[in-house]
Amino acid sequence: MYVEELIAVLCYFAVLLMVGFLSYRRHISATDFIIGNRSMNYWLTALAAHASDMSSWLFMGYPALVFTKGLFGSWAAVGLLIFMFLNWQLIAPKIRIATEQYNSLTFSSFFESRLADTSGTIRVFTAIMSLVFYTIYISAGLVGLGLLIETLFNINYYWGIIIGIVIVVPYVFTGGYVTLAWIDLFQGIFLMGVIIFVPFYMLGKVGGFSGVSHAVTAKHLTMTFFPDFSFKTLLEILGMVAGWGLGYFGQPHIVTKFMGIRNVHEIGKSKLIGMTWMLLSLSAATYVALVGIAFFTHGLKDPELVFIDMVKTSFSPFFVGFILCSVLAATINAMSSQVLVLSSSITEDFYKRIFRKNASSKELLFVARFGVVLTSAIAFVIAYGKISTIYSLVLYAWSGLGSAFGPLLLLSLYWKRINKYGAWAGILSGGIIAAVWPYFNKAVPAMIPGFFSSFILIIVISLITERKRKTLLEE
Repeated sequence: MYVEELIAVLCYFAVLLMVGFLSYRRHISATDFIIGNRSMNYWLTALAAHASDMSSWLFMGYPALVFTKGLFGSWAAVGLLIFMFLNWQLIAPKIRIATEQYNSLTFSSFFESRLADTSGTIRVFTAIMSLVFYTIYISAGLVGLGLLIETLFNINYYWGIIIGIVIVVPYVFTGGYVTLAWIDLFQGIFLMGVIIFVPFYMLGKVGGFSGVSHAVTAKHLTMTFFPDFSFKTLLEILGMVAGWGLGYFGQPHIVTKFMGIRNVHEIGKSKLIGMTWMLLSLSAATYVALVGIAFFTHGLKDPELVFIDMVKTSFSPFFVGFILCSVLAATINAMSSQVLVLSSSITEDFYKRIFRKNASSKELLFVARFGVVLTSAIAFVIAYGKISTIYSLVLYAWSGLGSAFGPLLLLSLYWKRINKYGAWAGILSGGIIAAVWPYFNKAVPAMIPGFFSSFILIIVISLITERKRKTLLEE
C-alpha cells in the first residue's frame, strides 16, 4: 500500500547517504569535523545557515500558527526576517574574524578566550545550557519526524521517532560539518522549491486568492497584518516579532555557520543569497497555511499537519513521498546541525577541558562522534514522552538559547568592558528566566524578559566587579 511512497523516500535518502560517504575521508581531525576547517564558500555558508535554521517548524509549526490566527500570525516570520538580517549584519563578519583570532571552534571556547576565564566556568555554564535546550530542540525535530512517518506510512509514532534517529545519526556521524553544509545546500534548494510549488498548485483548487480570502474571513480569521490598532494587538505584534527574532543572536547551530566561511569578504554575498531563500520560503509557508484554511473547510484536528494532509489528499503516492521528503529535509537539516553543536560542546568543553587536555585529534574526533550518539539518545527520550507541540518545543528551546547566549555574544563583540563575571551572570540569568517564565506568564514571550535581563545583568555585573577590582588595586 505504501510501496510508492517508500521508494520515493529511499531514493531521496540514498542521495544523502552518498554525500555522507563521499565526505567521510575528508574529516581527519576534530577541526574538520566541527567547523570544516573554515573552508566553506558563500553559497554553502548561506544555505547552511538558513536551511539548518528551518526545521519541521517551517512545514508544520509555523503554518499551524497562521492556520489558527490568519495572516496576523505571520508577524512571527517578519520578526525572523528582520533579526536574521541583523544577524548577518552585526554578528557574521565579527564572529568569523574573532573566532579565528582566538582559535575557537565553539561558542564557549570563544567566550572563554575573549574574557580570559581560566577557571573554565564559562565553558561549563554554556555547555549546560546547550545540553538542556538543544536536547529539547532536537526532540522537537524527532516529534516532527514521528508524526510525518506515522501519517505517511501509518507506522506507530514511537517507531517513527526511532526511524528518525536511525536516519539522522549515520550521516552526521560519518560526515560532520562539511557533509552537513553540502546536504544543507541540496536540501535547502529542494525544500524551497517544494514549499513554493505546493500552495500555488493548490491555489486553483480552492478558488484562487479570492477563495482563500473568503474562507479565511468565513472562519473569523484575518487577512491583514493589522486586524486593529488597539494597544493589545500592538503588544501581541511586538511579542511575536521580538519573541522570535531576538533569538537569532544566540543560536550556536546558526552562528557557527558564519565561522566556517572561507573568506570574510564573501559574507555579503552569503547574506543576499540566504535572505532571499528565507523570504521566499517563509512567504510560501504562509501561503501553505492560508490555502490550507480554504482547503480544509471543516478544520483540522491537528493544525500542524496542514501541509502533510493537503499533500496526501492531492497527489499520487509516489509524489506524496517525494514532496514530503522536503519535510524530512527541513527537519533533518536542523537536527543534524544541533546534534553536531552539542557533540562539539561535549568534545571541546567537557572532555578536552576537564579530562584530556592533551588528547590527540583522532581521540577528539572519536569523542565528537560519540557525542552525536549520546545527544540523540537523550533527545529520543524527550520525544518519546510527546509532552508538547512542535511549535511550543521549538519556541521554548529557541528562547532559552537566545536568552542565554545572544546578549553575551553581542556584548563580547561590541563592548570592551565586559568581563567573565558579567558573562556568568548573563548566561545563568538568561537561560533560567527563559526556562521558568512560561510556567508563570504565557502572555509575554519568554525571550523578552530572558534576553533583556541577561543583557542588563552582564553590563551591571561587569561594571560593579571592574570598579571593585580597581578599588582593591588602589588600596
